[in-house]
Amino acid sequence: MSATLFDLKGKTAIVTGCNTGLGQGMALGLAEAGCNIVAVNRRAPEDTQRHVEALGVGFLSIEADLGSTAPIEDILVRTQETFGHADILVNNAGTIRRADSLEFTEKDWDEVMDVNLKSLFFLSQAFARRCIDKQRRGKIINIASMLSFQGGIRVPSYTASKSGVLGLTRLMANEWAPKGINVNAIAPGYMATNNTEALRNDPERSEEILKRIPAGRWGESEDLAGAAVFLASSASDYVHGHALAVDGGWLAR
Repeated sequence: MSATLFDLKGKTAIVTGCNTGLGQGMALGLAEAGCNIVAVNRRAPEDTQRHVEALGVGFLSIEADLGSTAPIEDILVRTQETFGHADILVNNAGTIRRADSLEFTEKDWDEVMDVNLKSLFFLSQAFARRCIDKQRRGKIINIASMLSFQGGIRVPSYTASKSGVLGLTRLMANEWAPKGINVNAIAPGYMATNNTEALRNDPERSEEILKRIPAGRWGESEDLAGAAVFLASSASDYVHGHALAVDGGWLAR
């Protein structure tokens, strides 16, 4: 197998939520494969920018709040102005709220669903339209979760949104595969990120989680890099509607 299958030189990826954590790990993986990065975050991703530019590829920072669909058109216009087009979209931006279901508020429900599901869909739609109009192949990578498959506790809107991400991944793949657009998802397991800080700081809960993970450790941001490069590259041209679990074996238990 030729390594050129994984070569992303000359490609451009829009990566949302890549200031730190999983998004940063995927952005750096794509950049190492030669891909230009359009970083969409609520604040300037200075650390990510420094690392990406050190790899010798292009970088564009767009500050936007994906709690609303309002920034979507500007993201795509600015990407086009800078790089001519986008080939890859990584929908990583997300948020979470924790509370017992009996106490969960409508505000917490809406804030999570707006970022994790609504903006993901409409940004994907706008990206796909441009790919189709220009007759270019496109790659969409949605970030799902273990809670796309399981119920979890105390995160009702997060569970609903990530279950929705998996469903939308399959739906968009069904509709857009004939148009040259691959839509797939990565489902991270328990990763050492800001979202899991409370769990990792709870000795009892952390121990319970680690006992369930065959790999015996929390995942790291760089663990997603290879999966992202695969799904963004020509190596995955016949992969549609799939959710790739990067979970240390969690779902296998």
